[in-house]
Amino acid sequence: MHLGSEADLHRRFRTGRPCLDLVHTGGDGGMAQFEIAHTPDDLGRLLGRILGLPPLEADDADLVAARRLRGAITRIAYDVAGGSLPPVPVDARRPGDEDLVNAAAAAPPLVPALLPDGGRAVVAPTVTAALSTLARDAIDLFAGPLVARIRVCAAENCGLLLVDTTRAGARRWCSMEVCGNRAKVRAHRAGA
Repeated sequence: MHLGSEADLHRRFRTGRPCLDLVHTGGDGGMAQFEIAHTPDDLGRLLGRILGLPPLEADDADLVAARRLRGAITRIAYDVAGGSLPPVPVDARRPGDEDLVNAAAAAPPLVPALLPDGGRAVVAPTVTAALSTLARDAIDLFAGPLVARIRVCAAENCGLLLVDTTRAGARRWCSMEVCGNRAKVRAHRAGA
């Protein structure tokens, strides 16, 4: 399994939005070193984790589609946040990134169903439906009021994205337990 440690996954998937969690599965350029979706099976497990589902059946075509969508969302998100990808700056947003997101969103999304016991399930989940759901989340985020709250973690060596949903709009780190704590330790040592 190529997915990394449980702690690493927990940190990667604390952005506040599923579409940004997809961004943190790797990518091209500077993001290639963080790639955890190496195989269709990896993709199926990651989509399940991001969307709260069992692992999905994925094939090579699904992996290509997911990587294209992820690239488009990545470029738009870092552009909106005014940040850069670690460790090299993100390419300028490519013409057609919005078209890629819109095309993925046009497919039928995951469909929830109410269970007799009051629980919920997803009806016949597929990778295409999962990608549609993530693309729709991206559209909602990028075209909604939280777009101004997309941030890049303030830690010098991090670069993960987050959506600041705090009342004061003062969230700075992807994880208070990791990046925030390191910043506090550095500040304490500098003041001592």
